[in-house]
Amino acid sequence: MVAAWKNAGMSISGVFKNASERRQLAAGEVLFAAGEGGEEMFGVVSGRIALSRGDEVLASVGEGETFGELAIIDKAPRALTATAVEPTEVAVINQRVFLFLVHETPMFALQVMQSLTSRIRELDARI
Repeated sequence: MVAAWKNAGMSISGVFKNASERRQLAAGEVLFAAGEGGEEMFGVVSGRIALSRGDEVLASVGEGETFGELAIIDKAPRALTATAVEPTEVAVINQRVFLFLVHETPMFALQVMQSLTSRIRELDARI
């Protein structure tokens, strides 16, 4: 499984496109719901994902961005619901693959941190 990531190069989009596990989502399809357990994060290969709490969309992520990272870090239940806004393809990144990517592609770790920081700043601006 991890071997498929070796040829991904330094491009984060390339990492997602070369993922050995990907999921196709139809518009309106829920990938995960708030309160569910989770052991994987995701990278958007194409399309867009809305992250919401109840009926309120708190963030939107698109191609080359990550979401669901907290499940890899703290193993707590999902805080938000992730729903495809349009037909969307996501790369599935479990903890083993995450650790491999961080080790082999340091830019991946930076991209994940930037994604988290961006959402925190966006939510902070709303408060």
